[in-house]
Amino acid sequence: MDYAANLWLFCLLLFGIIIVPGMDMLFVLANALTGGGNRGLAATGGIMLGGMVHTLNGALGVGLLMHFVPILYNPLLIAGAAYMAFIGLSLMRSSIKVGAAGPAGSRSAWKAFRQGLVICLINPKAYLFVFAVYPQFLKPAYGPIWIQASIMGLMTITMQFTVYGGLAVTAGRSRNLLVANPQATAFAGRAAGLLLVAVSVFTAWEGLRAG
Repeated sequence: MDYAANLWLFCLLLFGIIIVPGMDMLFVLANALTGGGNRGLAATGGIMLGGMVHTLNGALGVGLLMHFVPILYNPLLIAGAAYMAFIGLSLMRSSIKVGAAGPAGSRSAWKAFRQGLVICLINPKAYLFVFAVYPQFLKPAYGPIWIQASIMGLMTITMQFTVYGGLAVTAGRSRNLLVANPQATAFAGRAAGLLLVAVSVFTAWEGLRAG
């Protein structure tokens, strides 16, 4: 298989991982619905930065770090589930209001960015994908590993921006329909929080069962 075919196969696998609803996608959706498209895009930006870190981990994982995956996987699973549950419960307990003036301000966007970064970094499925898949595509025969990793990293953040950014913009626009109905707004935010908690419980259960 030549290098071009290698990249196409990686792109297909990457798309399959990102398009499946999970912690990252639900977090972007929750921020876009409750804070507007700008906050959803800020959350996407944090997730994209996390994706770059995962790429670095993938490049290093070709060597020594792969040996630590069995040890780190379950603790990361539980930590990620706990953090997502915390955010979900915060959404469910908060009094969510959508103003007609526009999306949330810079402080809320910065918070969404930071939380998006943390969520991506503690998402165990991302680590599993990196350590299981990257070694199959990072091969010395295709040239320097760091160049290959850089290309795969660019593909990762581009795919994240396309999928999550598109979701943020779409959800942010539909949010405008909720401005005139505060009760529907509160319901949407708390439903998003409930989804995050449900995903967290399922994720933690998977980790405990595997342990």
